[in-house]
Amino acid sequence: MADAASLRAPLCTEQFGSGAPRGCSAAADGSLQWDGARRWGWLSRAPIAKPGQHAGGGGGPWAALTALSGLRSVLLPQGFPDSVSPDYLPYQLWDSVQAFASSLSGSLATQAVLQGLGVGNAKASVSAATSTWLVKDSTGMLGRIILAWWKGSKLDCNAKQWRLFADILNDVAMFLEIMAPMYPIFFTMTVSTSNLAKCIVGVAGGATRAALTMHQARRNNMADVSAKDSSQETVVNLAGLLVSLLMLPLVSDCPSLSLGCFVLLTALHIYANYRAVRALVLETLNESRLQLVLEHFLQRGEVLEPASANQMEPLWTGFWPSLSLSLGVPLHHLVSSVSELKQLVEGHHEPYLLCWNKSRNQVQVALSQEAGPETVLRAATHGLILGALQEDGPLPGELAELRHQVQADPKKESWILVRETHQVLDTLFPKFLKGLQAAGWKTEKHHLEVDEWRATWPLSPEKKVL
Repeated sequence: MADAASLRAPLCTEQFGSGAPRGCSAAADGSLQWDGARRWGWLSRAPIAKPGQHAGGGGGPWAALTALSGLRSVLLPQGFPDSVSPDYLPYQLWDSVQAFASSLSGSLATQAVLQGLGVGNAKASVSAATSTWLVKDSTGMLGRIILAWWKGSKLDCNAKQWRLFADILNDVAMFLEIMAPMYPIFFTMTVSTSNLAKCIVGVAGGATRAALTMHQARRNNMADVSAKDSSQETVVNLAGLLVSLLMLPLVSDCPSLSLGCFVLLTALHIYANYRAVRALVLETLNESRLQLVLEHFLQRGEVLEPASANQMEPLWTGFWPSLSLSLGVPLHHLVSSVSELKQLVEGHHEPYLLCWNKSRNQVQVALSQEAGPETVLRAATHGLILGALQEDGPLPGELAELRHQVQADPKKESWILVRETHQVLDTLFPKFLKGLQAAGWKTEKHHLEVDEWRATWPLSPEKKVL
């Protein structure tokens, strides 16, 4: 009996990723018999063929499941869903919808451009069409370089906003292409402007896609996530191409119908983009997310979790914050005399110096060579708290008193208020930082915009208590 029980007892188990495990028992003849009731991965209920039995002999269901398993390995990263962030699937689904709508809109725009270039018109000049094409491409190349220089560092910090902006700008570009043949005199200028916008879209969309891929990859598998995203986009574009082949003959002779289809597809494209971006849950803090979390902490004493803060993050107005916060500015922008330097240094030992311009609601921060991510986070928190002193809303006791001082004496020197808020932050910031970490925020890195200037200065001989 004991021998029979030991033969039936599971010897080992195996599982694929986070799927259901299956066990292995010893058969009476000494062979290994795997449990056929469970299947690893998402095909958890698929039957397993017995030794000597063909796996496909059961008919259609097993073949269909096998095909789905193969499709999964082609389109999804290895180890899905454990190898990617929890927001991967909802984002990719909405991203596929917007890519499909964009593919159809692009077909309508391409048809309009080709008509404007004279395709199908015996009177059209090849040299004129070539010149128009070259002007269009060169304009776009210049735009690509200018945007990368002008806004390259901001694309990481506000990836969601720039992603949404890029797709809306792409719709504007395609609208210009559709309208271009209706005004032949301005055709070259219109398509050049459109291509300029599309090149800006390429820079902003590509850069933010890379930033989001870094967020989604959880096993140092950024290349795999990026490759599978490309495969998904290719499949969607192929589907869009097939639908376009059916759609274009129906609308090619009716500009109003073509424009109507474009409007509907654009509405779907923008909506899907909004849902895709809103589905993202980034665990790193940029300025807008930090401001949301800090306001909630000051008002209620609790730290918002990443999911809640991301749902509240502004997507349309995130480009224009009320407070101008500049991190990593050169020291000579803050001080011009020894006395001004002493005012900023005395009273604290933090590796940053902060200057607050109350009239402009502008905060500039010079960072020390030793400043790390937590220092940058504290400096940004410090600046946002100073901005909160000029706004309405509940604040903790000490900060409420400082706000009262600001309102009662508008001429009070800002450097005195900066020094006093240093004292408040000595108690407040450790609690805030601990709350961030407990809520799931990654404080060892951030997406705050920081310039490259660093400085050194003499430390305050003692930390004065005001």
